[in-house]
Amino acid sequence: MATTDKRKGTRRQGRTLAFQVLFGLAFDPEFSVEPMALRRTFADNPAVIDCDSEEAVTFASQLFMGICEHLDDIDKVIGKNSDHWKLNRIAKVELAILRLALYEILHRQDIPLKVAINEAIELAKGFGDESSRSFVNGILDAVARAVDQGRFGEIDKKIDKKVEKKAGATTAAAGAKKPSEKSGEKTEK
Repeated sequence: MATTDKRKGTRRQGRTLAFQVLFGLAFDPEFSVEPMALRRTFADNPAVIDCDSEEAVTFASQLFMGICEHLDDIDKVIGKNSDHWKLNRIAKVELAILRLALYEILHRQDIPLKVAINEAIELAKGFGDESSRSFVNGILDAVARAVDQGRFGEIDKKIDKKVEKKAGATTAAAGAKKPSEKSGEKTEK
C-alpha cells in the first residue's frame, strides 16, 4: 500500500511541476517548441530546480514534453469543448490545467480518465479561483464522455472501470442461480 501512496504523491508532485512550467510558458508568447529549448526551459524552472524528488521531475518532464509535442491537437480539443470561449480568453491557470489533463486523457494510456480529471480538479483548487474547478471539470467531463463513447477512436479508456468489470461479471454469472434459489428458499421481490 505504501508503494501506491508514494507513487500517487510522486505523480501529483510531478503534475504540479508540469503545470507550473506550462503556466510560466503562458507568459512567453515567443517560446520555442524546439525540443532542446523546451528541455532547457523545463530544467531552468525554479520549481523544477527546487524539487527534491527525481521521480517527480522525470514524470513532470514526460508530461511537459508530451504536452508540447501535442499542443496543437490538445488546443483544438479545448476549443471544441469550451462553449463560447476562445483559447486566448481562457485564464492561463485553467488553460495550463486543461492542457495537462487532456494530454493525460488523450495520450497517456497508463492514466485512467477519472484520475486525470480528479488531479486536474485538485490543481484547479490549489491554483485557480472559485470558478476554476467547475470550468475545468465541465470541459474534461465532456471530453471524457466522448472518449468513453469511442468518439476518439484510437483511445481505449472507460470512465468507470468498475462498471465495465461489473458488467463482465454479470454476464459471466447470468446462468448461475442465486444462493437462495439453490437452497430452495424464496426471495422477496
